[in-house]
Amino acid sequence: MTFKEVIQSDKPVLVDFFATWCGPCKTMSPILDQVKLQVGNAATIIKVDVDKNQLAASEYQVQGVPTLILFKNGQPLWRQSGVVPKEGLVSIIKKFTQ
Repeated sequence: MTFKEVIQSDKPVLVDFFATWCGPCKTMSPILDQVKLQVGNAATIIKVDVDKNQLAASEYQVQGVPTLILFKNGQPLWRQSGVVPKEGLVSIIKKFTQ
């Protein structure tokens, strides 16, 4: 399944644009695991390595990592760069799953 196909979902898709060399990205990883446990199947969470997927990163103007973008039906609904706390992510996802 391609990136474009995944973000076309009618349920929210949280995309974590990250890099393996990025310290804050390593901080985000366990937070995303906790978010996944809390939201379950209400949303899909995927990680995109900007070094391996430069086209996707440039298409969404990802300047810094980590950058989180929430998509639904292919549309970016929310984005934020930097580490985002679990509670913040869960509430954003819940807002768009109603």
